[in-house]
Amino acid sequence: MNILPREFYQRDTVIVAKKLLGKKLVRKIGNQEISGIITETEAYRHEDDPASHAFRKITDRNKVMFGNVGISYVYFTYGMHYCFNIVAKKSKVPAGAVLIRAIEPDKGIKKMQENRSLKDIKNLTNGPAKLTQALNITKEHYGIDLTKKSEIHITEGIKVKKIAESQRVGIKKGKELLWNFKIMN
Repeated sequence: MNILPREFYQRDTVIVAKKLLGKKLVRKIGNQEISGIITETEAYRHEDDPASHAFRKITDRNKVMFGNVGISYVYFTYGMHYCFNIVAKKSKVPAGAVLIRAIEPDKGIKKMQENRSLKDIKNLTNGPAKLTQALNITKEHYGIDLTKKSEIHITEGIKVKKIAESQRVGIKKGKELLWNFKIMN
């Protein structure tokens, strides 16, 4: 399958969040490839989004959000979990990223189960921390170019027919923005 090109991510963050639904998140660990279909995303923009890490200013943590699109933004949260994002924004917008909230496992499920010490496939990757644990994504994966075949990349996937839009999960500001997207096929 074709890896998504940089141009895919070079448009409005909200549009990219929707367009990532149905795409395949691929993770290579040694010689093994594990993957899943992206089923839930959230958009985080810049000055118009008080919930975004990029809202106030550039920091060591969020600096990749201000750089080139198609790059991974991985951060540690709640002192225990990693979250996986992809930098996506229009060329004239300073910052933006899409949080990958959930995937539907399709390859390497046993490895994901081992990584999570969990057999229940339904709850294996249905949350941002769950999917990073299942795919063994950590801070080491901050700043990876996802537009090239490497240990993490995004490819074409399935056709999405219907998308549900709702409030983003676990935020206090910007709740009125319906920038959480889920596949409803």
